[in-house]
Amino acid sequence: MFNKFVRSALLASVACVVLPGMAAAEYPEKEVEIVIPYGPGGATDVLFRLISKEAEKHFGEAIVPVNMAGAGATRGSRHVKDAEPDGYTILGSHDTIALSSLAGMVDYSYDAFEPVILLTQTINIVSAGEDPVVSSAAQLAGYIENNPGELAISMIPSSTDHFFWASFFEATGIEMDDIRFIGYPDTGEQVSAVLGGDIDFALFNMPSAGSQFEAGTLTPLAVGAEQRIDALPNTPTLIEEGIELTTATSRGVFVPKDTPQEVIDAIADAYEAALQDEQLVSKIENEFGSIVNIKRGDDYLDFLSKNEATLARAAENMDFSR
Repeated sequence: MFNKFVRSALLASVACVVLPGMAAAEYPEKEVEIVIPYGPGGATDVLFRLISKEAEKHFGEAIVPVNMAGAGATRGSRHVKDAEPDGYTILGSHDTIALSSLAGMVDYSYDAFEPVILLTQTINIVSAGEDPVVSSAAQLAGYIENNPGELAISMIPSSTDHFFWASFFEATGIEMDDIRFIGYPDTGEQVSAVLGGDIDFALFNMPSAGSQFEAGTLTPLAVGAEQRIDALPNTPTLIEEGIELTTATSRGVFVPKDTPQEVIDAIADAYEAALQDEQLVSKIENEFGSIVNIKRGDDYLDFLSKNEATLARAAENMDFSR
């Protein structure tokens, strides 16, 4: 009887050790939701949908994009932060996680998540409507000085374009009081506002505005890369315009804190495999003005740490009340 009891206890003990590993090995068992903290149509939405569609081929289950805009992209990030750490609710986001913290909008930053994988960096583009009042980014400062209060510039509060415009104003000597600085919840609404003539300038990129650039309904004035991009070979860089700035949005996947490493690896493996597809990479780089830049594990942690430190220094000169 005693031996039978000991044997049963040992089997139960082994089961406790084996079953968690078995559960992790079975992941995923159902579809996964990737929360995109912006509305449809913007660069973040377009790129995560594109890459996730390819990633699910290597994942074994569907990866379903869910747009969750609002509160400067913090509604979606908070939803994922507070989700069960089981790998079935993940976040597709970018630098705005740190910027929201620096702006005082939330009490968490990158360290509230487990970073999974950096996917792309998208070059940002100073943009205007079909018939802009200036023909280059370099002419903006002079025009605003001579026409104070006339121009309207858009941004998403605490997002990368907010960071960029604050840096741009400082670099070019533009006074905040001399422009109308208008916030929008997502890039799709910004594009509509510029097309409708409600806004004069915005910071876009190829995923969000490439078709409008091609059609001529939006005008690219300068790109935020160190060199001209293939998608817009005739558009100068900000550096060429005499403005020593570069601007890119770094997009990656995050999961709730304490998500098992086996689950993190499964997600990262699927997305990394997706970005081995030459046609997908060509589309990302040539049509969307982005570069594939895969980082995971300690490399991604180091990247995020340096990214947040850079943003923190820049945020010292930002007025988050505007």
